[in-house]
Amino acid sequence: MSLITKTALAASLKKISETTPIDRITVTQIVEDCGVNRQTFYYHFKDIYDLVSWIYQKETTESIGEKKTYDTWQDGFMNVFNYVLTNRNFVLRTYYSSCRQHLLDFLYKEVYNLLIDVVNECAVKFSVRDEDKAFIANFYKYAFVGIVFEWIEGDMYKKPDVLVRQISTLVEGDIFKALERFGRIKQN
Repeated sequence: MSLITKTALAASLKKISETTPIDRITVTQIVEDCGVNRQTFYYHFKDIYDLVSWIYQKETTESIGEKKTYDTWQDGFMNVFNYVLTNRNFVLRTYYSSCRQHLLDFLYKEVYNLLIDVVNECAVKFSVRDEDKAFIANFYKYAFVGIVFEWIEGDMYKKPDVLVRQISTLVEGDIFKALERFGRIKQN
C-alpha cells in the first residue's frame, strides 16, 4: 500500500508540474489532486523536495536496471538519457527550480553506482585500492553528469545515441588503463 500511495503522490506532483513551477507547488495541491490528506503525505515524505528525490531514485533506478557492467554501461547510460527525454517536462521543471540540486545529487548517485560496478568488474585483474577505484568512478561520474546537464541546457537537441557513442569512443579502454596505472597486475 505504501508504494501505491507514494506512486500516486508522485503522479500528482508530476501532473501539477505540467502547469505550475515546482517551487510554487504546495503539499495541499498534491494531496487534493491525489485524494489523500496532508498527514498521508507527511507519513511518506518530509516535504516536496523529498518527493522529488524519491521520484528520481525510483524511476531511474528502474530504468538503468542491471545495465552496470563493462559490456552494458552504454545501455545504462542510454537509459538515463531516455528517462530524461520521456520525463522531459518534469526534468526541465526540476532543473530550473530550487530542486535542481536534488536532480544533480540523484544523477551523481546513479551514474556513480553504474560506474563503480564497471570499475570493480574491470579491476579483477589489478590490485587497486578501493579509494582509487572510487576516484576513477567519481572522475567519470562528473564528466558524464556534466554532459547530461549540458544536454539538458541545450534543450536536449543532440540525439542520445550520438552522445553515448561519442562518450563510449572517448573512454574505450580508459578504465583499464587507469586501473593499470593505479595498481599492478595481480599475481596468480
